[in-house]
Amino acid sequence: MHDRLRILVIEDHLALRTAMAAMFEQHGHAVDFAADGRNGLQLALNDPPDVLVLDLTLPGLDGLRVCAELRARADRHVPILMLTARDGLDDKLRGFEAGADDYLVKPFAGEELLARCLALSRRHRAGEPHGLRIGSLSIDRRSGEVRREGRLLELQHTPLRILTILAEAWPRTLTRSELIQRLWGDLPPQSDPLRSHLYLLRQALDKPFARPMLRTVHGVGFKLESDEDATP
Repeated sequence: MHDRLRILVIEDHLALRTAMAAMFEQHGHAVDFAADGRNGLQLALNDPPDVLVLDLTLPGLDGLRVCAELRARADRHVPILMLTARDGLDDKLRGFEAGADDYLVKPFAGEELLARCLALSRRHRAGEPHGLRIGSLSIDRRSGEVRREGRLLELQHTPLRILTILAEAWPRTLTRSELIQRLWGDLPPQSDPLRSHLYLLRQALDKPFARPMLRTVHGVGFKLESDEDATP
């Protein structure tokens, strides 16, 4: 039996809204709608959904503004799937910079939209507060503040996203390809896209401390390990 989600769709195209409503409700999910960014943002703040499906091009506030405002003002992490007809890497990066968790380019199959919404709700533990904690590491997903042993860590955007993705998956190991897909979708940078960002993450997360938390699982991928586990 699948999870029953409360999904908010902010989309100004009536036919697409109607099709999404039919598809979500057919699978047992509750759906609410807004046709413009301002009303949609207010709905999301007043009654945070399990997943927000957000169009990029909206009247009132565009999707990037809605996303950024929700991240700044909501009292919990709302997983955001951004919809757009634009498929360039720059548009995706702008969406992720604003706080989107996933990105789907129109036209799309309803089954893929549903699958991504279900995955987002599980991955981000929908409805939980913004804070993540693993051992002495704490991450505030709203402010982007990261502390270890009470010390504030300075992280650039992509290393912070890598750390947050690994923390949300903890204690699971993520493959290299899974990390790349989560970070850049189907348009990763040409050169080795993870190497330099993982180096920067290790410099901030592990170098100043006695015990490393970022582990390379050889032949598999990467994971976080708590620095407060009991040692054998």
